[in-house]
Amino acid sequence: MRAKVVGKKLLKDGPFGTMRYTIKQMKMYRGFSKMQQVQYIYTEAAESLCGVRLQVNKFQYLITGRVFDGKVYTGVCNFIVPWDRLTLSQRKGLNHRYQYGCNCKIKPCYYLPCFVTAKNECLWTDMLSDQGYMGHQAKHYVCIRQKEGYCSWYRGAAPPDKTRINATDP
Repeated sequence: MRAKVVGKKLLKDGPFGTMRYTIKQMKMYRGFSKMQQVQYIYTEAAESLCGVRLQVNKFQYLITGRVFDGKVYTGVCNFIVPWDRLTLSQRKGLNHRYQYGCNCKIKPCYYLPCFVTAKNECLWTDMLSDQGYMGHQAKHYVCIRQKEGYCSWYRGAAPPDKTRINATDP
């Protein structure tokens, strides 16, 4: 989701406490079936327990997480970044293109050689570089379903052409 943190409160549940962030939800990208509107995001109070620190009234964030018992939880293993630090390709992907890849699987490559083993896979090679999860593919490409169920990397200003496979993939 895209949201702005407008408040926070330390809750004393559990041995170390939970931080409850009050948010203003700008846009929900996934999870409509579990929650239509989110008012609070929960995380561990201690950073040593994978809790995250979000700044109040400073940024709009892209926040990922999980729903458990009707509450949204997030932590350091989730993708959380200020919205204005996303690339134009990532923002366009969230708003338009990523939906074309819902049936695709991203297969990470940690060392060579790497291969896709199914037509619905895109080989993600960012971990071979020193930039890792924030590498070139993550910042500028989207894995989308192409002709005949094949998935491939796409980059471009126009919406993907559903009738052909893009031959300029990484």
